[in-house]
Amino acid sequence: MIEPDEKEVEKINSMSQYEMARLWRFAPSGHLWFDNSKPYAIIFSKRFMELGGFTPEISKDLGW
Repeated sequence: MIEPDEKEVEKINSMSQYEMARLWRFAPSGHLWFDNSKPYAIIFSKRFMELGGFTPEISKDLGW
């Protein structure tokens, strides 16, 4: 596995649950953090779930 860039990991770890949900829903195709060939997808997912992931309230507030 490729070693993650610590600056990217810090960015992920500094995001709120809401910010992560918004990015998860609206990130452009091919976004670095959702590329399964890189470690960021796992780091992002783990952190997001620790914060509570999507809630109905966040989902409704974000809309489409």
